[in-house]
Amino acid sequence: MKAISVADAVALIPDGARLMIGGFMGVGTPERLLDEIVRQRKSGLKIIANDACSPGRGIGKLVDAELVSSLIASHIGLNPKAQQLMMTQKMAVELVPQGTLVERIRAGGAGLGGVLTPTGIGTIVEDGKTKLEVDGKPYLVETALHADFALIHTFLADYLGNLSYALTARNFNPVMAMAADTVIVTAENIVPVGLIAPDHVATPAPLVDYLVTQS
Repeated sequence: MKAISVADAVALIPDGARLMIGGFMGVGTPERLLDEIVRQRKSGLKIIANDACSPGRGIGKLVDAELVSSLIASHIGLNPKAQQLMMTQKMAVELVPQGTLVERIRAGGAGLGGVLTPTGIGTIVEDGKTKLEVDGKPYLVETALHADFALIHTFLADYLGNLSYALTARNFNPVMAMAADTVIVTAENIVPVGLIAPDHVATPAPLVDYLVTQS
C-alpha cells in the first residue's frame, strides 16, 4: 500500500477506465475522489455501482459532468439527469437486480466466471442470456464483473491499509475491493496499526494499493 494525494490518485485513472465505485446512495462513496475526477475531467468512464445517486451527490457528480459513457447499476430512479442521458443514448445503462449485481462483483473478485440466479426468469432480464436447468429449475447465467479501479471509502484505515467500515457505508465497498486491478481508498480516519481489532477488518491490507492521505 502506498500513501498518495487525491490529485495523484485520480491522475492514475485514464480516460475510458472501468471503475467500481462503492457506497449506497452516496453513503460510503469516496466523494473526494469523485470531486477530483470532475476537476481533472476524466471522460468516457465505464462505471459499475449500486446506483446513480442523485444530482450533485456521489456518482451523480460524474453524471452531471457527463463523464460517464456507460453505467451498470441496480437503479437510477433518483437521478433525472441519468435518466435523460439514458433516454437520449448519451450514456449506456445496464440495470441489474441489486442482489445479482453484488453477486456478479463477488464472482469477479473470487475468480469465478459468473453466477446462476433465478432472478429475472420470465422477464426481459433474460433476453440474450444463457439459461441452465438445475434440479428441474431454470437459472440465468450472469457473468462476473471486474474493473480497472475500485474507488473505496472507509471509516477507519490503518497505516498498512487494513480497512473497517461503519454501518451502511459497508455496502458494496468490501466486495468491490476484491474485484479490481487497482484499489484506491479514502478514509475518514487513519490510525496506527493495531488500533483496528482483527475482527473488525473487513478489507485486509494486501487488497489496497493506494490510500489517499492528502487533499
